[in-house]
Amino acid sequence: MISIRAARPEDADTLSALCHRSKAHWGYDAEFMRASKAALTITADRIAQGRALVAVDDDGKLLGVATATPLTAQGDFDLGHLFVEPDAIGTGVGEKLFAAIVVLLKRERARRLVIEADPNARAFYERMGAVHVGEAPSDSIPGRMLPLLAFAIS
Repeated sequence: MISIRAARPEDADTLSALCHRSKAHWGYDAEFMRASKAALTITADRIAQGRALVAVDDDGKLLGVATATPLTAQGDFDLGHLFVEPDAIGTGVGEKLFAAIVVLLKRERARRLVIEADPNARAFYERMGAVHVGEAPSDSIPGRMLPLLAFAIS
């Protein structure tokens, strides 16, 4: 069974490694992965700010992570991370994390979750109900454009 809990500062290194494995799962080369390192790193300080959730199995193994950050005073949030352990992709972990981060943001009266998606994850977010609203430049890879999606939080 998969459960969701708040991330703990001591999870930071394990979660960063999980994010790297999850991104590498899609076949990106070593240069791309090096360029993406900062974006895939989850720090203890980031976790301490709140809005960081993890999925764990019955043995307590971390299977995935989701984080969100406020963007505007009007209730827009950025989905900073949503990564799943490669051997758990397709098992419902991502869906549970997405649903849990939305519930957490509802409590904060969020109105919208903005997602700069990896192209490989666009279909997942659209299945979750996000709508493609444009393109956004990658923070990590100059010249790379990412699908920009929005999820209405009601």
